[in-house]
Amino acid sequence: MSDKLYKIVFLNSGKVYELYSEGVTSSGLWGFIEVSGLVFEKTDGLVVDPTEEKMRQEFEHARVLHLPIQSVLRVEEVEQRGQCLIRDRKSGEKVTPFPVSGPSRSSS
Repeated sequence: MSDKLYKIVFLNSGKVYELYSEGVTSSGLWGFIEVSGLVFEKTDGLVVDPTEEKMRQEFEHARVLHLPIQSVLRVEEVEQRGQCLIRDRKSGEKVTPFPVSGPSRSSS
């Protein structure tokens, strides 16, 4: 594991994402930053954070994220990892994705 850990806060699809990575550099693509080594919570237990699971699925095949510099709100070098979050852009409240599909309710 890298010695450094970064918290990256950026806009994505009208929401504010907060995630953690081991590397942040200028991208070879002009106007982008490169985010590599995404760090997610280990999922050994029964309790899973739905927001973090959504982010893990969204970025599972990404080796490196190239984020437009205009979408990046903040990059912090931190000592320990916190919770990955997705917040509403306007209200700032945490957005928790709930499963859309589920057993249908039958009318009695």
